[in-house]
Amino acid sequence: MSGGEAVLSEAVTVPRSQDRSDAGALEHLVRQHSRLVYRIAYAALGSHHDAEDATQETFLRVLRYSHKLATVEDPKTWLSRIAWRVAVDRSKLRGRKREIPLEDPEKPVAEVPSADAAADDAIHSTQVGALLERLIAALPQKLRDPLILSAVEEMSPHEVAATLGMNEAAVRSRVFRARRILKEKLADRVAGRGARKHDG
Repeated sequence: MSGGEAVLSEAVTVPRSQDRSDAGALEHLVRQHSRLVYRIAYAALGSHHDAEDATQETFLRVLRYSHKLATVEDPKTWLSRIAWRVAVDRSKLRGRKREIPLEDPEKPVAEVPSADAAADDAIHSTQVGALLERLIAALPQKLRDPLILSAVEEMSPHEVAATLGMNEAAVRSRVFRARRILKEKLADRVAGRGARKHDG
């Protein structure tokens, strides 16, 4: 059971005086967007366990303010904004750097091929991935945040902009700049390692 679905059990404790439509809207929101909330949390925290905790906390906050659902024009964006704030707050409290998910967190980890050449390629790919994560963590926050959220499949540039409180053009520009910086730095690092290996 996901963190979002688990919180549904708490929804039944909503006071009877509350309009049933609020409870129905909350249940619909949880079932429709629990995966989105999890992916946002995972993108910010880089840990399955932390992402699950953040997902549950997000929906507990939504439950607390469920009476506002009727006035929310875009529930998905509203929920995304809450999920992002919860994840970022958790990241700051734990002193952890936010990382972008390089692969689908639910995708099984591939086994390293037994052939020497293929194994070398796999190791190199893993090293590049770890390097990329460090480079992303080192980006300025104004570039890193849009890049991280843009990697969440369910979010459009418009939704990323609404979540971060900026316009869509700024999101596109910052994501472009972030990717260009990463491409340049990654190329420099890989080229540098290749040169050192050749010299050795």
